[in-house]
Parts: sequence; structure tokens; C-alpha cells
Amino acid sequence: MAADVLSEVLSAVRLTGSVFFDVTATSPWVAEAPPSAEIADAVMPGAQHAIEYHLVTRGSCWISIVGGAPFEPVQLREGDIAVIPHGEPHVVSSAPGMRAEPDLKVHRRPNDDSALPFQLKTGNEGASDAHLICGFFACDVRPFNPLLEALPRFMRISRGTSSATDGLLEQFIRSASAEMRDKRAGAQSVLNKLSELVFIDAIRSYMDELSTENTGWLSALRDPLVGRAIALLHGQPARSWTLEELAAESGASRSGLASRFTYLMGYPPIQYLTRWRMQLAAKRLSEKGVKVAAVAQEVGYDSEAAFSRAFKRFSGRSPSEWRS
Repeated sequence: MAADVLSEVLSAVRLTGSVFFDVTATSPWVAEAPPSAEIADAVMPGAQHAIEYHLVTRGSCWISIVGGAPFEPVQLREGDIAVIPHGEPHVVSSAPGMRAEPDLKVHRRPNDDSALPFQLKTGNEGASDAHLICGFFACDVRPFNPLLEALPRFMRISRGTSSATDGLLEQFIRSASAEMRDKRAGAQSVLNKLSELVFIDAIRSYMDELSTENTGWLSALRDPLVGRAIALLHGQPARSWTLEELAAESGASRSGLASRFTYLMGYPPIQYLTRWRMQLAAKRLSEKGVKVAAVAQEVGYDSEAAFSRAFKRFSGRSPSEWRS
């Protein structure tokens, strides 16, 4: 049930992957990435948010987040993938403690995707000691992205996490090497889809590691009671749910569901439903030819006017303003 909800959210927030850089590095070397907010539209035109990732296919390197709360450098070894969900500035280097000036010029998507990934060589001359594949995941953050809110500042997925993860990482590495070498038609699309699969599996691995003390959307999905309630809301978002009906179908008391849901999510079930409806509506409004009245009905509003008021109250824009 939780897996289906995760799939629905990934679709609603329009997750898309992109393999952007093919990096060959010779020590000593360093590259610093700016905040993703500064480059999101350049690397993924139209993206509200960009998540950066780095996959080490050979050798090793160090990664550290700069600015904000202290973050100790982390060593990445062959087969590791690092993900920076919230787009914080960070440094990837041959040794910890190195810094560089971010190069904004390289973060511009070409008109023809066949030009991707950009091949970059960095560091000294001579035989390289590291090879990385780096890219981005674009997604919507507005009006509601419960997944992004639940992810940590940094994620590292290594070989040995699970057999499924190992299989995806190996396939991604093999395919990336072959596609970059042979430049076959559709290579970028293949690599982008594989990167998305690796990211989704990374989310699932992170979710499996959460303890019972964790809160947030992913913890809520894992919770037997709250997970059932969320699945019901996602299954029938247009239904005029009441807390009593949701509790009954979830197999709990009204107070029990409200208390547990609010503890894990920070707000009650019906407020979650409203947020989810607004995200569904935002996605539909981005599609050409879809009428506002039809969207209103799809997400559970009897009138276009009532929907428009609710959407503007939540997003700060009317449906027509959002669409434009």
C-alpha cells in the first residue's frame, strides 16, 4: 500500500532524472556545486527544484555540504551514490577540506540532449584515479511535496544495501559506461530512467532504515494505522471524507487516528487531504486544454468558485495564475 502511495506522489510531483556530467578526475581535484536554486532552471528548464546526485563508478572521493549546520566530510567509494535532496551547496574532491569557486557556466542544459552528459576532466594530467557520473532529479515543491519534506540533508547508498539496490547500481554503471561509449540513439533517455529507478530505490532503502521514533511522511507511510489512512485518502481523493469515516475504514477510533496522524505528520488527516488535493490539481492545471471546472470536480469540489478559493488560499495564486 505504501509503495503505491509513494509512486503516486513521485508522479504528482513530476520527478524526472537527468545524467548531466561524465567526470574523469586525477588527484588532486575539487569541484564545488552552488545551491541548486541558483542552477535549477538552467540544468532542468522549468524545474521548481533540483536534487543533485553523484555516482562513483571508479576510485573514491570525498563529499561535504558547505554552509549551514556542521557536516563532516563523507568518503564515497566505488559503487556509492550520494544524493543532496535539498539542493545545498557542496564540495566533491579527492581529499577532505578542499574548496573551489563554483562554475555556473557549466550548468546550462544544451538544446540537444544528445550532447549530454558533458564530459569533464579535472585535476592533474596523467592517469585518472576516479570516475563519477553526476546529474539531477527535478521535481515540484509547490504547492505540496510531502516526500521532499521527509528526506534528510544527505543520502548515501552503497553496494550491499540490498540485493535490489546492488542490481540497480550495477546496471546503471554498466549501462552508463556502454551508452557513453557507443552513443546509441536514446542513450540519454535510458540513463535518465535508470537514474530515477536508483533514486526511488534509495528512498525505499532510507525508508526501511527509519526507526519507530522517526516522524514525517515516510514514517507515516510505514505506520500500520496512518499508512492505511493515507492510502485511503490517496485512493479516493475526491471523496468528501470525514474523520469519522476515515477512522472507521482504517480500523481505529476517531481520536486514535487523529492523535497518531498528527504526531507523525504534524497536522490532522483532513488537512493532509486538502494539501494532497492541491498538488493533484496543480499537476492537472499544468496540462494543456484541461478546464479548471474539470480539475475542481476531480479533486472533490462541487463548484469551480469553491475550488479556486481553496487553491488560492493554499498556493497564493488562483488556478489561472498558476497555469500561466
